[in-house]
Amino acid sequence: MSVENTPLPIEGTEEYIDLLFYHLNLHCYVVVEVKIKEFKSRDIGQIGTYINIVDDIVKMDSDGKTIGLIICKEKNNVLAKYAVNSSNKPIAISAYELSNFLPENLATLLPSTDELESRLLLDEAVNENDNNNQ
Repeated sequence: MSVENTPLPIEGTEEYIDLLFYHLNLHCYVVVEVKIKEFKSRDIGQIGTYINIVDDIVKMDSDGKTIGLIICKEKNNVLAKYAVNSSNKPIAISAYELSNFLPENLATLLPSTDELESRLLLDEAVNENDNNNQ
């Protein structure tokens, strides 16, 4: 199972998880947050909240521990280590490099890194505006 921008209703409001997967071999949910900026320690609190929500609303007793994954543009390894150690949840942090994902012959057929980042910024602004209007 894979779901994008999963809305989770919480007492009159909604929280939006970027991606929610179910790992068939581990029998657990994986909450993924994609950040278009560098990792901030507060991101641990956000994904921890999402893990708790999934555990409470979605997860079954037979499922394993929900895993959190933060994928960000950049990360300071020392800050990431301290932040992860501050949580009792299974959380991992990884930086991405979009230029390494595609062979050159396919890259011309798809949006550029700048176009993708612009789209993510636009989507983030729309989601924040929607949340503020509720």
